[in-house]
Order: sequence, then C-alpha cells, then structure tokens
Amino acid sequence: MAYLLSDKIIAFPQTRHADENGLLAFGGDLSSARLLEAYKKGIFPWYSKGEPILWWSPDPRLVLFPNEIRISRSLKKTIKKKIFHITADTAFKSVITKCAQTRLEENGGTWITSDMVEAYCGLHESGHAHSVEAWMEGDLVGGLYGVAMGRCFFGESMFTIVSNASKVAFVRLVDFLKEASCDMIDCQVSTEHLINFGARHIPRSHFVKRLEKFMGEPVKTGRWIFGDW
Repeated sequence: MAYLLSDKIIAFPQTRHADENGLLAFGGDLSSARLLEAYKKGIFPWYSKGEPILWWSPDPRLVLFPNEIRISRSLKKTIKKKIFHITADTAFKSVITKCAQTRLEENGGTWITSDMVEAYCGLHESGHAHSVEAWMEGDLVGGLYGVAMGRCFFGESMFTIVSNASKVAFVRLVDFLKEASCDMIDCQVSTEHLINFGARHIPRSHFVKRLEKFMGEPVKTGRWIFGDW
C-alpha cells in the first residue's frame, strides 16, 4: 500500500515498503528540496497528467557503472566521424521539452508534465540537474537530462531526432562522469537500450547502500562544461 506524503513535511518511508511494482508513496509536491531528498533515498517521481504525484523505488534497479560501459563498433565509428557536436547545460529546457514531445508522439502520453518541466528547470538553475545536447549543423538533434547528487547520476530521459544522436551524447556523459569519479548511473527501470550499453540490475537494497556511501562526495555541481573530445 502506497503512503500518503505530507504537503508540509519532507519525508519518505523506507524504500523496502514499496509494493511489488516499486510504488512507494503519493502526494507531496515537486519542490527542489523534496526532489533532492527523494533522489538521495533512491526514489523518483513518475506519474501522468491528472494523477497525484507518484513516487517510485523499483526492485531490482537498473544501473550502469561507468567503467562497465559497452560501446558497439558501429557507434565507435560514428563517434570518430564527429557528426555531432556534444555540449552540456546549454539548452536544458529545450532538452526536457523535446523529451516530453517525443513521448507524446510515440505513446500519446508522458510523465514529463508541465509541472515536472518547471520543477527540473528549478533543479537545473540550482546546479543539480544537467542536460547533454547533441547538435548537427546548429540544430538540436538529440540529448538527455538527469540529476547529479553525491557521486551518482540519476538519468531521467533522452530523445533522438537523428539516428545515434542521443547515444553519442550518452557516451560523452559517461566519459565525463568517469573523469568526475562518479560511482554509478541510475537508469531507474529496465530497458534493452541501456542493457546493451552495459547497464545491469542490482537489488534495491544494494542500490540504497551505495547511495548512502557516496552521497557525501559530490560529482560536479553548478554548470557542467565539456572539453574537447
């Protein structure tokens, strides 16, 4: 049974109380303080328009350890051709908006509601949420966004207009996170796309323990700047 959160007190039940689908709680708000507390505990919001805010902590959890990334030969060739110019934190709102639009077009719905866009833009302005952009001839053709806390990156969503754009952006992100001594990338739920990159499932209890261990050691806060690659 999901827990009802207080609108005034920022607190979450322990993740072990989530149901078999990973649903832990509902209600509360999308304030920066609540979102950061959620990620710190291994919890994230995911809901559709018209629903209350739903908070999830699935078991097992799909994660990618940066040193375990697998890059296909074809993708390596694409990267070497330098088809895309990859940047960070230059078009956060455009990236999250395009992620929402892509899901609307593909599925007829999205969890990236206008309230979610506003909330994550707030996290971006405070230096906690980041975007990676793939450009081609000056046009934004792919990208992704997520939240960085401690030595962890919590991936939220990605989009692609031109084939391989978001994949190249993701590889560049992982390269950057390696340099920043990131411990793991949270992929939230299982997708074949991320498993092909080397992501694997770990028990939620192990995931939460790693968060507790690495939350006090920040990756890079503030705006991220990618160097030559």
